[in-house]
Order: sequence, then structure tokens, then C-alpha cells
Amino acid sequence: MATITTTDGIEIFYKDWGPKEAPPLFFHHGWPLSADDWDSQMMFFLAQGFRVIAHDRRGHGRSTQTSEGHDMDTYAADAAAVVDALGLTGAVHIGHSTGGGEVTRYVATYGPKHRVAKAVLISAIRPTFMQSARNPDGVPKAVVDGIRDGTANHRSQFYQDITIPFYGFNREGAVVSQGIRDNWWRQGMMGAAIAQWECVRVLSETEFFDDLAAIEVPVLVMHGEDDQICPFTTTGARSVKLVKDGRLISYPGLPHGMPTTHADIINRDLLAFIQS
Repeated sequence: MATITTTDGIEIFYKDWGPKEAPPLFFHHGWPLSADDWDSQMMFFLAQGFRVIAHDRRGHGRSTQTSEGHDMDTYAADAAAVVDALGLTGAVHIGHSTGGGEVTRYVATYGPKHRVAKAVLISAIRPTFMQSARNPDGVPKAVVDGIRDGTANHRSQFYQDITIPFYGFNREGAVVSQGIRDNWWRQGMMGAAIAQWECVRVLSETEFFDDLAAIEVPVLVMHGEDDQICPFTTTGARSVKLVKDGRLISYPGLPHGMPTTHADIINRDLLAFIQS
């Protein structure tokens, strides 16, 4: 397997497909998944002539199952270590859900050094996820505590159950794909429970207001209006107002997991933004 080793000794798994001289796209996955969650996008953009890269966050997927380093600064530093190891410059960084928070922190911190071209935030957690004084309409702490409890104490069943709202399979007329549900569960169960439990704290409590304001490159925000995990009005619709050069595409009726359930729509709009 292709891995890099971070300064604290953690092995980060990554995929790197396509010609090395091709324009690079770097994908950042959501909680509690892995680089595999981007298969539909990586296959599509590989066929379009791009170099596509995705990594497994520390503690997730095939990366080291560590209990240490679970904070957004370290997640961004791990992504930067992969970028450095591959010698990437001028990449478009694309993040889904927690990966959108990771992209935001990475681009704000390392964007100038790595000459980041653009950023895409899909169904993402920023500017902040959990309810607080600064975010009164956020997800209640009791809901976040329930996610942490499910992860720690009955992860397998909880991960099966959460796929239903994640993909909008509880909506009238939804066509439920057992394969999609099984693949989500498979990815989640590959990682370390402790890492995923800690990651819930990171994704729910980290604020990105300053990061969004610091980003200089064009940013595309893509968000489903029926997102039952990261509510559209408190995340996607809000964060696009905080960046210098932002564009929002909202999708009526689409769920949190729309890169999988509606890959044809998401890939089309991603390609148009990347080529613009």
C-alpha cells in the first residue's frame, strides 16, 4: 500500500491515480469513512484526464489506528504531508462533510505554500456544526453526544442505522441501495473506534470562521437542501458568505451523501467549476 509517515510516526494511506503531469485533484473524505468514499468521483475525473489523489485520515480506513492527534490542525497537517510527499502544486482540494472542514483548515493554513488553485466544500461542517452561542441554530449537543455514544458502544449497528438519513433513504420515494449502505458500513468498520469517537468531537466543536475568511482562492460550496446531517441553512448557506470568492450551488431534495447517490449531478458541476 502507498503510505507516507508523519512527523509523529503515523502512516497515512493514500491513492494516487493518473498521469503525474496531469492537473491534480485532492479529495478529503468525511467521518467515519475513507478514501474509498470518493470512488465515483475519482473514476470520473480520472477518465477526464486528471490526476486524482485521496487519503485515509489518521485512525480511519487503512491509516494507522491511532488515538493521538485528533484535532483539525493535525488533520490538515497530515494532508499537507501527503501533498509534500507527492510534490503537488496547483491542486483543487475537494472535501465532503468533515473533509470539508479539513479542506477549509488546510487551504487557510497551507494554501499559499502549495499554490492551491481552488477549493470545493460539499455537504460540509463549516463554519461550525454544533449548537453554541455563536451558532444557535446548530446541531444540539444531545445529538452529537448520541453520535459519540453510538460510535463507542454499539458502532456496528449504529453505522448501519445512520446510513438511512445520511443518504436520504427515509424520504418518500427514495430508492434504497443496500450496496451503498453496506459500503458505508464497511468503510466505517475499517477504522479505529477511538479515532472515530474523537473525530466526532473535532467535527462538532471546531470553528472555521477565521479559516473561511482567510482563504484567497475561489471556493465552490455544494449542499443538499434536504441534508439531515449538516443542515443546509446553518452550514452551506452560511459559510459561502464568509469567503472572499465563493459560489453556492444548492440542490433541492438532495441528501448529505449526494456525491454517492447523485454522482452524475455532482461530478458535472464539479467539472464545470474546476474548468472555469
